[in-house]
Amino acid sequence: MAFLNWREPKVNMDKYEVLKQYFGYDEFREGQEILIDSLLQGRDTLGIMPTGAGKSLCYQVPALLLPGLTLVISPLISLMKDQVGALNLAGVHAAFLNSSLTQGQYRKALELARQGRYKIIYVAPERLLTEEFLEFARGADISMVSVDEAHCISQWGQDFRPSYLKITDFIEQLPNRPVISAFTATATAAVRDDIMALLRLREPTQLTTGFDRQNLTFIVRHPQDKYGVTEEYVRSHRDQCGIIYCLTRKLVEEVCDRLIRAGISATRYHAGLTDNERKANQDDFIYDRRQVMVATNAFGMGIDKSNVRYVIHYNMPKNIESYYQEAGRAGRDGLPSECILLYGGQDVVTNQFFIDRGQDNEALDDESAALIKEREKERLKKMTFYCFTNECLRDYILRYFGEYGANYCGNCSNCLTQFEEQDVTEAAKTLIECVKSSHERFGMTMIVDTVHGSTAAKITKCRMGQNPCHGRAKDIPVFKLRQIMNYLTMHGYLELEGDEYPVLKLTELSGEVLEGGQKVTMKVAKERELEMKQKKPAKNKTDVSLADVDRNLFEELRKLRMEIAKREKVPPYVVFSDKTLTHMCRVLPKNKEEMLSVPGVGAFKCDKYGDSFLEAIKGGSPGG
Repeated sequence: MAFLNWREPKVNMDKYEVLKQYFGYDEFREGQEILIDSLLQGRDTLGIMPTGAGKSLCYQVPALLLPGLTLVISPLISLMKDQVGALNLAGVHAAFLNSSLTQGQYRKALELARQGRYKIIYVAPERLLTEEFLEFARGADISMVSVDEAHCISQWGQDFRPSYLKITDFIEQLPNRPVISAFTATATAAVRDDIMALLRLREPTQLTTGFDRQNLTFIVRHPQDKYGVTEEYVRSHRDQCGIIYCLTRKLVEEVCDRLIRAGISATRYHAGLTDNERKANQDDFIYDRRQVMVATNAFGMGIDKSNVRYVIHYNMPKNIESYYQEAGRAGRDGLPSECILLYGGQDVVTNQFFIDRGQDNEALDDESAALIKEREKERLKKMTFYCFTNECLRDYILRYFGEYGANYCGNCSNCLTQFEEQDVTEAAKTLIECVKSSHERFGMTMIVDTVHGSTAAKITKCRMGQNPCHGRAKDIPVFKLRQIMNYLTMHGYLELEGDEYPVLKLTELSGEVLEGGQKVTMKVAKERELEMKQKKPAKNKTDVSLADVDRNLFEELRKLRMEIAKREKVPPYVVFSDKTLTHMCRVLPKNKEEMLSVPGVGAFKCDKYGDSFLEAIKGGSPGG
């Protein structure tokens, strides 16, 4: 572990001076100052801010101004390492305490903490109630305990971790109660209330800055060949970093292997790999040695890599919270990025299987586990609706979290697609009638295949070839029949019931279509465009954002950043983000004073790296 001499904040230093000296910014982002002021006034605080909005500054700035130590409780080793590495490079002396340290390193870190060497210590929740850590904490002057990824404390959240329930037990054993702060990017009203209750926050300042990430473009596709469109997309974005999420380990292996064979710089991450391999692969991605990470949802929480330009979901996740958190790992630096979801019907079945197995609920009693399972099914349904809605995708997500907009963002695949209203009553009647005539015994695939006239073995085995609706819709493409079927289930004309093998059931609206003359109309894209290459609005925006800078100079600065990162043994984006390098290319600073005007360049980094970047800019800029 590297220990750096850091600059103690000057007496009477204010929050603006701390922001500039250590983090290189002249002003706070939306909501940051309110949360920081609350903590400096000694008030418990809950901040709900989207990924990339600067949550960490909300506890790091107060930590440098409060008199004692700040403990940051964090769920993942990777998150701690990145945060501590970034703080040390900024001139702040920080440390982490987790299972990645040897016993000797752990005790050394605790000893240095006792000597007052740190202002901020990151600690895993599992460590809080160990006797060694408790002994240290009881004797330390702790001004603040900050809970990162606070949604992990709620069993209604998508990442419930029983170890988070130990936090209040730990705080109660301290001689003096510190101020408590909690931060998360994804929290519904129920999760927010849970956080406040379980952490026992006292009349907290609450602030939700909004969930919208305007730099992200949301795209949903229903491709016949998922791998084909994925490879094509990755090839056309070779110079960019991206994440591809798959539902299963098997798919991760398959997609990663095919990309590597295609000559693409890819690596993989899932729970089936050894700890060493997972760490090595993650580091390859974090340190820009590999451009593409193919992973299950085991990868990502706490990964601060700022230059991820796209996130592709090869399969639909099980809920909106997970999707938005994973998709939000794109564009953390605020530059335009794309979030692409490739839907397939099997995705619903696979997610339903995971929910039924209830692997995440082993620490709960039967009643709570059953309740959570029901909620998970409802969340899965809303996630599925997202994949089929013709409304604004961004607005759909924001409404889920309780925000309401204009239902048009101009930056999602639905807003960029022209739709027309179509009368699908006859096809809908055929599908509903097939459900009725088969006595509500089958699921969506069997009904669609039957009305389309399939002669597959399963149709013969179940005698659906003799159903009066067999082949009645043979002239309608299967994908269109699936669209109509999904529309019928989304709007209550049919219902899906059952766990492992859900079957279609009739509703009151079914009767109105069959017997009451009810018309069924739905929005349909004028041209069914399945290939992602046909719409790349965010890529154009990215081009615009770099259009007024020297690309060659930008690449030279990236090379210099990589050299420094290797020497310091930190990820490149921890040295300076792509956004900061872009500003350097635009401003072309000639001295350290001008370098300090670049957002993201603080006094410590300017002293340490300023000359190297100034020299590179002088040599690489026009007329230099």
